[in-house]
Amino acid sequence: MKICRRCVLPESFPGIIFDAEGVCQYCLNFKGGLDLDIKKKGYRAKFEALVGRCRSSSRHDAIVSYSGGKDSTYVLSLISRDYGLKALAVTFDNGFIPERALMNIRAVVAELGIEHLFVRPPFRLLKRLFAACSERPLFPPTTLTRASTVCTACMALVKFSTLRLAVERKIPFLVFGWSPGQIPLASSIVKNTSAMSRLRQKAIIQPIIDAAGDEIKSFFLEESHFQHADDFPYSISPLAFLDYDEKHIREEIGRLGWKAPAEVDPNSTNCLLNSFANIVHKEKHAFHPYVFELAKLVREGYVKRADALVKLEEPEKPRTILQVRRKLGLRKA
Repeated sequence: MKICRRCVLPESFPGIIFDAEGVCQYCLNFKGGLDLDIKKKGYRAKFEALVGRCRSSSRHDAIVSYSGGKDSTYVLSLISRDYGLKALAVTFDNGFIPERALMNIRAVVAELGIEHLFVRPPFRLLKRLFAACSERPLFPPTTLTRASTVCTACMALVKFSTLRLAVERKIPFLVFGWSPGQIPLASSIVKNTSAMSRLRQKAIIQPIIDAAGDEIKSFFLEESHFQHADDFPYSISPLAFLDYDEKHIREEIGRLGWKAPAEVDPNSTNCLLNSFANIVHKEKHAFHPYVFELAKLVREGYVKRADALVKLEEPEKPRTILQVRRKLGLRKA
């Protein structure tokens, strides 16, 4: 299969175009690291200004969406230690967090002295949802370029359940551990509004309800939430504009007691379901769901191309795939 000579995007990626030298349009349009660094400094300054004026007089300044993975662990430490924000760590339990990741969560929040809570939907709802995601398309084709259908559904629940909590508790910041490859710099600081949140939720909620059932609505915003326009938080993705170095991140979080789980795939440090989602996506669409993220990380100098290719080519662990299939009640081999 033809692969971009600069990043790792394959010819099977939707809409990709190569020039005569075998370079994709995303690499050709990239303006270089210097331009990116200048823009990142601007966003960092904007965030620091917001921190200075938006601290809450209430119990928490920020909800940190805490998966227990390496990036969200690092962000939790940054927010609480470097920026001094009163953080509430919130973990969405999709039923597939490995025991080592759960141990990491307990160790890190204890070390940082941070309040923590789990959001745990009834697994029967999640089982129906994830099984449906593996069997049929639920969302528009454009969503498939950045994540698998399974992950898109799961992350919708993560984002809207934490947004709901932030609105209810009047917490000014909602913080995510997206890598620079997962989110555009322009989307790293966003002031949520009632109208915008209503539109975003409307675009994704119905397929999830159809698959999981009406009970799943309680993890999304209700009409009463949209009436509190002044209580909608900023969504912040700090790793898009701060320094990002995976080796440094692992060293820092290691001091907090974090250790990498063994059962996960190379592109996850907190979720068994991710391996299954990758397999389903590759079989149906002929490209890896993490290829767009890794290509961006390569392009912007965070990851070496050879290392990204290894992450894309390494197979998922059969035992993990079997474990997920059994838990979802899927018999197909």
